[in-house]
Amino acid sequence: MLSVHNRYPTDPIPSSGGLEIVFNGQRSLRVQLPSSPSSPATIASLITYLSEHYLANSPKKDLFVLDGTVRPGILVLVNDADWELEGEGACELKNWDEVVFVSTLHGG
Repeated sequence: MLSVHNRYPTDPIPSSGGLEIVFNGQRSLRVQLPSSPSSPATIASLITYLSEHYLANSPKKDLFVLDGTVRPGILVLVNDADWELEGEGACELKNWDEVVFVSTLHGG
């Protein structure tokens, strides 16, 4: 699990799971996404930001993104709600939103 806080005012709560290995062991990140009234921050822009700023040269990037979005098998929660209910990549993020990526894939 990877928890991403958009301009979160306090320390994020650590979490565990599997995706932190893609982000060099980081379980939580605090990011400030560039946005403007004409171009608000969205889940899609967050995924792009994470890919470009945290995974640009990582051999593990393909474990997180595929064709510009999260790979199948990664659950995305926005403030504890499934991103599919919030508009998926078009979901607009606000200050202090919490986005959690959870890998539902595991070895057996």
